[in-house]
Amino acid sequence: MNEQPPEPANGLEWFGREVEAALAHKGASQRELADATGYKEPYVSKVKNGKALPSPQFAEGCDRFFNTSGYFARLLAKVSQNGHPEWFIPYLRLEEKAAQVLDFSSFLIMGILQTPEYAEALFRAAHPLDAPEVIKEKVALRLQRRSVLERPAPPLLWVILDESCLRREVGGREVMRKQMEHLLAEAELSNVTLQVLPFDSGAPPAAEAFTLLTFDDDGMAPVLYSEAQGLGHVIDSASVVSTGTARYERLRADARSPEKSLQAIKEYAR
Repeated sequence: MNEQPPEPANGLEWFGREVEAALAHKGASQRELADATGYKEPYVSKVKNGKALPSPQFAEGCDRFFNTSGYFARLLAKVSQNGHPEWFIPYLRLEEKAAQVLDFSSFLIMGILQTPEYAEALFRAAHPLDAPEVIKEKVALRLQRRSVLERPAPPLLWVILDESCLRREVGGREVMRKQMEHLLAEAELSNVTLQVLPFDSGAPPAAEAFTLLTFDDDGMAPVLYSEAQGLGHVIDSASVVSTGTARYERLRADARSPEKSLQAIKEYAR
């Protein structure tokens, strides 16, 4: 293995190939790697096949198991940045460590919960001149974010969806039907809660989408993330986070209960 990781053409596939090569060189099984890193074997399989973004903990576990002196950690740093806008990288690194992800989706469903077809429709609308292979890579990067839910200790994901997220037909009726079914499936996870903020709830406490991240590490303060005009901002100001938290609690109070929210999503899935 090289001392410095190569520039990956497709980051996920490259990381997976390196894991596969290291397993073959060590004469170890996928199950042994899973046991050594503390992850389930299906997760290791997804990483090895380029279907999931590995976590920093998994990369560090690979370095310990294969005795590769930080190679996989360095490769992951390249993979994580490859293809993402520079301004989005700080948020991604924090999202990987978060204990809670509290999201308000004001008119589009958040990236972690998007289906491939929904994400593709968004990227095609936003980047009409991009070649199909470029769109495909953007979609793959978007779908990688779901890997945070597959960590050994996944975060609590609480998402408040403005009803417009369900009503707006992104990609057409069939794409939206599959997206609604996907939301229902994700809501079955014990660490995922969805609420719908209905149209008749009146003026919302917040008009724009934002995400709050909290951490178990006492040395990491909670942060608020928001986007505007294609740029994202991670804010750790205590006053801004406090205001955002208060608004989130009001949104949570105004939204339908999780049970009624799932019923509303089922209605839109028909």
